Amino acid sequence: MSNDNQYRITVEHLDHNQHSIQQLQFEFQDREDLFKLVENLKIGSGLPESEATKLSVGLRLLGPLMMQNRKHPLFIDFMPHFKTFMQNLKNTIKSALNHST
Repeated sequence: MSNDNQYRITVEHLDHNQHSIQQLQFEFQDREDLFKLVENLKIGSGLPESEATKLSVGLRLLGPLMMQNRKHPLFIDFMPHFKTFMQNLKNTIKSALNHST
């Protein structure tokens, strides 16, 4: 896994004055360039930029975790639906990127 990209995610719970009152942080590795995926989803998904960013990050956290645990009872029923969703998403993005060039 030495060719993987290393990322750190920080989530802060903010109070009404935008001060951090609670935080969690973790690191993960990914073979994909997360920033490139975010940009491609912003361009090709038809979603607002902030939603495309959330979706990109969420999928890159969930997808590999599901693949590693695909036989786990929590994921086994969802896996076929996730696979279909990902295939449709990739086709949508690919088509949109091809039309934008």
